[in-house]
Amino acid sequence: MKRVMFVFGTRPEAIKLCPLIRRLARQRDRFEARVCVTAQHRAMLDQVLEAFEVRPDHDLNLMLANQSLAQLTARVVAALEPVIEAERPDLVLVQGDTTTTFCAALAGFYARIRVGHVEAGLRTGDRRQPFPEEINRILTTRVADLHFAATEDASANLRTEGVPAGSIFVTGNTVIDALLFIRDGLDQGRLAGGSWPFLDLSRRLILVTAHRRESFGEGFERICQALVTLAGRPDVQIVYPVHPNPNVLEVVHRHLSGHPNIYLVEPLDYVPFVDLMMRSHLILTDSGGIQEEAPSLGKPVLVMRDKTERPEAVRAGTVRLVGTAVDKIVAEAVRLLEDSEHYRQMARRHNPYGDGQACDRIAEILQL
Repeated sequence: MKRVMFVFGTRPEAIKLCPLIRRLARQRDRFEARVCVTAQHRAMLDQVLEAFEVRPDHDLNLMLANQSLAQLTARVVAALEPVIEAERPDLVLVQGDTTTTFCAALAGFYARIRVGHVEAGLRTGDRRQPFPEEINRILTTRVADLHFAATEDASANLRTEGVPAGSIFVTGNTVIDALLFIRDGLDQGRLAGGSWPFLDLSRRLILVTAHRRESFGEGFERICQALVTLAGRPDVQIVYPVHPNPNVLEVVHRHLSGHPNIYLVEPLDYVPFVDLMMRSHLILTDSGGIQEEAPSLGKPVLVMRDKTERPEAVRAGTVRLVGTAVDKIVAEAVRLLEDSEHYRQMARRHNPYGDGQACDRIAEILQL
């Protein structure tokens, strides 16, 4: 039996690791899955754990208001040391590119424990975009032993950096496993979607998420200006679940609060958010995860970033980079609203990130 210790701290990590935790739990004769959360994002993490019925064995509860990246990094590494020492797992498993991801990989390395990295190999080629995620994933690669890449592109990135080919496995992305689990639960009535009394079914829904650090300041000012312009159309409604970061809240509420066609809502739990994605006509986002999820739902995505570490969806035509320029955001959104053939081409259900079987593949590899 292998003891596998999952370490994560944010909502995106939880979404992508909880299906794998559930998968390993089905083979209790082969695996002992142990779960440690740092709670880097407290409330946004807890609702995902509840949706997937995952209970942490260790909750470090490290979230503090306005803590710096340096403070968080130091606290996570120090807090993980006694946990890893007590558990002595065969493998520390991390996901993605958060501060928790890098710190857990480093703590595992310090303890001479093998480290597995789910969603390895994403790169923009710019250490400062996204910040600090690009450097987090680069550093995680340097200390990891097993690299579970979602795509061939990500695998090629790792090989280019000198990672041994025998330690790289192309599995697809576990986020598709998670999305299909929630989608099917909504369709079957096993899970309850959100309550949206304000939605007008005669209008097309534009779903917005934006929270990236590299857009703080002028980038968010421009994004909000673009949303005001789009909200002037009588045929659309905009729903924006606003991230709790003060750098996001202040500018979003200053520009958008009170607009009759823009609905600012609290951050949504994962299940109602998937429900809202399913109801949307198109999505404006700077989220990496949504770039991966939306193609499986047939939803066009406009990415409000200048660079993406997920070029596969751009090549597939389901995602388009628009940056934060007002004119570009508006023009691309209007084209999707008015050009039905262009919309159909972007909305086709082709997802380069997986088929919902990534967890099975990873479980098989971990048994070797």
